[in-house]
Amino acid sequence: MTPKQPRPALFLDRDGVLNIDKSYVHSVDAFEWVEGAKQCVKTFNERGWWVLVVTNQSGIARGYYTEEEMFALHAFMERELEAAGAHVDRFYHCPYHEDGEIERYRKDSFDRKPKPGMLMRAMGDFPVKREASFLIGDKETDIQAAHAAGVGAFLFKGGNIATFAEWALASFEDGTR
Repeated sequence: MTPKQPRPALFLDRDGVLNIDKSYVHSVDAFEWVEGAKQCVKTFNERGWWVLVVTNQSGIARGYYTEEEMFALHAFMERELEAAGAHVDRFYHCPYHEDGEIERYRKDSFDRKPKPGMLMRAMGDFPVKREASFLIGDKETDIQAAHAAGVGAFLFKGGNIATFAEWALASFEDGTR
């Protein structure tokens, strides 16, 4: 059961933020954590923040991998995080793309970033303090989705994500971003 008390949320893109973006990562063999990713999640868990992943997964629509393969990868990530004393409260994904090869996934979607659908759904599922929340993404479409959803946004360009998230939090709290 989700607690009713609103609290801030850290929204994270997946590829390029939590794991190294090797283009359509969908298996444990290809998965590699970004430096500091587990610590980042753990630190925000310890602060009492929601940690919510919002990820475009057009590789499903393109036929590169299945939703089941993506779910298996997310389960692996959850086990790895749990071993580090951390957790993601929920993964949100958008398997749709208007140019997809797989007909059931070939469509425009309000969930596909830069649209804010995944963030809006997350804020409907969890009592999020929108004004105290922000997203970290590695693409401009992530930033656009966050702004459209009314949350702060920071563009991560590599390095240690835990260090970056601390900088982002300090910048966000002092109003410089």
